[in-house]
Amino acid sequence: MAKVGDKVPNATLRMLGPEGPKPVTTEELFAPGKKVVAFALPGAFTPTCSAKHVPGFVSEFDKLKAKGVDTVACISVNDAFVMGAWGKDQKVGDKVMMLGDGNGEFTQAMGLTMDGSKFGLGTRSQRYAMIVDNGVIKDLFVEKPGAFEVSSAENVLKHL
Repeated sequence: MAKVGDKVPNATLRMLGPEGPKPVTTEELFAPGKKVVAFALPGAFTPTCSAKHVPGFVSEFDKLKAKGVDTVACISVNDAFVMGAWGKDQKVGDKVMMLGDGNGEFTQAMGLTMDGSKFGLGTRSQRYAMIVDNGVIKDLFVEKPGAFEVSSAENVLKHL
């Protein structure tokens, strides 16, 4: 599993743009000179993710920016089309980049997969948040299964 002090692993995520899905590499997302808050969750349109996780980062966006955060990104093992539709549903606007990790490449590289097959979800991401500065993980908040506490926007703000 990735840990504090590690460089973010290389992978390609996808974001829905006007012309369709476009690749976003972790090298560009977590580029030198950038402070990024990224949070990952089990799935788009799922109850806790839709009711609490994404809305928290949208509502706390201005406070995150005031603490020097350049980018807030949401990552899920879903395709870019689903992430785009979910972003519209959640009214994220330009506040949160909605990034699909459709094949779970980034999630696997982070060592933060979970087996959701008993719920019909297959391999998904654990719920977590991280503060990344200059491509290096400064803080990593991984939730216990079924919990939503340490990866919240409010907790991340306390650590910036």
